[in-house]
Amino acid sequence: MGYGITIRVRGDYALFTRPEMKVERVSYEVITPSAARGIIEAVYWKPAIRWVIDKIHVLNEIQFTNIRRNEVSEKASESGARQRMNGSAEPFFISATDSRQQRASMVLKDVDYIIEAHFELTDKAGAEDSVEKHYNMALRRLRKGQYFQAPCLGTREFGARVELIEDGQIPVSSLGDQNLGWMLYDLDFSNPQDIQPEFFKAELCKGVLDLTGVEVRR
Repeated sequence: MGYGITIRVRGDYALFTRPEMKVERVSYEVITPSAARGIIEAVYWKPAIRWVIDKIHVLNEIQFTNIRRNEVSEKASESGARQRMNGSAEPFFISATDSRQQRASMVLKDVDYIIEAHFELTDKAGAEDSVEKHYNMALRRLRKGQYFQAPCLGTREFGARVELIEDGQIPVSSLGDQNLGWMLYDLDFSNPQDIQPEFFKAELCKGVLDLTGVEVRR
């Protein structure tokens, strides 16, 4: 195991969309491991390291609320982007006015998590990439509140407040045991032409989602 960090992540709203919901967006009960990793990577990411989520502490009661959000019904195509890269002068954009759709979403509110994670060196690490170097850089950015892109809780409009915990004092969750069923663990990008979702059986034990040694299935 590489060097570890512990952070506290809070926000007024969060949306960790269940992939089985095709039209309306419905959030999982707690933050997914991939979303937790995304928050850390928003603060510090390099090709030489890979972040791994160890535990997620759910501090607040799980609360849902309904909202309506404006979304667009289409997305920019890869083929269109390649045509512009190859010299095409055709306009390349999505008209939000013409493609706007209003959809209902079941989102979480008043979320508060403790995330324990560590990083490991990847095969892209060079001779200058030491674990001490990346660990100290990650700590420095967390202490200063720096990030590459604004950390968010599932979607960009739901910003996350990120705080480094260095004294080892983790607040105790008031939640008990709870079976959350199958949850998205991450996406397997080993084959970019066939990206596969990975799932695991999520269980809270005294408010803690322990991800060490979980069995992942596709």
